[in-house]
Amino acid sequence: MNQSAVRRVNTSVALRALAVSAGPMTLAALAERTGLSRRTIELILDSLVEAGWVTELDRVPTSGNAGRPARRYELRAEHALLAAVCITTSDVSAVIADVRGRILGRAHRLLRAYQDPQVTLDDAAALVLEALDDAGGSTDRLRAGAVASGGAIDDHGVVRRLVHTTHWEGVHLPGELKRRIRVPWFADNDTNLGALAERWRGVAGDHDDVVWAILGNRTGLGILIRGAVHRGLDGAAGEIVEARSIPTGAIENRPVAWLTSPEPAERSIALGRFAAARAGDTTALAEVGEFVDNIASILTTLSWTIAPSLIVLGGGLEDAADVLLPRVRAALRDARTPAVELRATGLGRDAALIGAVKLALDRMDTELFGPLTPRA
Repeated sequence: MNQSAVRRVNTSVALRALAVSAGPMTLAALAERTGLSRRTIELILDSLVEAGWVTELDRVPTSGNAGRPARRYELRAEHALLAAVCITTSDVSAVIADVRGRILGRAHRLLRAYQDPQVTLDDAAALVLEALDDAGGSTDRLRAGAVASGGAIDDHGVVRRLVHTTHWEGVHLPGELKRRIRVPWFADNDTNLGALAERWRGVAGDHDDVVWAILGNRTGLGILIRGAVHRGLDGAAGEIVEARSIPTGAIENRPVAWLTSPEPAERSIALGRFAAARAGDTTALAEVGEFVDNIASILTTLSWTIAPSLIVLGGGLEDAADVLLPRVRAALRDARTPAVELRATGLGRDAALIGAVKLALDRMDTELFGPLTPRA
């Protein structure tokens, strides 16, 4: 490689070392971690400080060290910002995160007209700017964004199919958002991104084959195989709401199933039914039992087809995990399914947004941190 390429690779190695560090690093520690000379690291750090990527912290004397305090450096994760958007049938949410995935700003609003993709994407773009303002950021620091949405979304971010409506079919989500906010955009199904988020920051970090499931008023699956999202033909994997042979719609309009509704009023009613079940109300317990049977029926099919090691219930189901999890586990044991572990999401309704941040980070990795090397 020429000297310019060598410098870029070395800079990437140093920047990545700071990015994965739990705290500040000294110049000497960075040199040891990267295998680069102290002088090379010093020059790289000076350039990264000048570029705004790294901060040199005040020197702090340590006890027992009579010499000059060590120089310490820390990644300025907020130097580059990422946007994440989640669109439902009734509302849109946006967050701004730094390159460590820490959420710095938020915004939310009800949609004016979900059946009109252009109006909805106008709302989404406006919300990104609101979240950016909430984060104290500026558009020149925004490097990329990702959008989570329902439906089958192909590898290019085009909505191929969306249950109950054809208005969104053929919409290229990344292209439409880039037209409104001039940074690279990416897109995927919200349950796929829920699964991605759960393995990154949630309860699935110790599993490689994972299904993230939302069942009830809304239905969908996000599937990870060997840690990677399995999207299938035209992004259709997991869109079981379209499969007539699976009883996904049997109870979608029952009050207990409204845990996964995008409507706050319906979710409130569902929570009330589960509260009644906890109190021993026989009618509410019967409703919960029917819901559990429906969930267990779907998960039994998954257990023998995808055969994940972990199924995560999300999208609102986590709000009644104390009632649902033991009952669903018992139903799966009675059905003699494989020994799939069952957990509730640890991320709540942020799962798709956090997954969208992770998607943007993964897609922008080399642009943000430079080329990957064996050392990095």
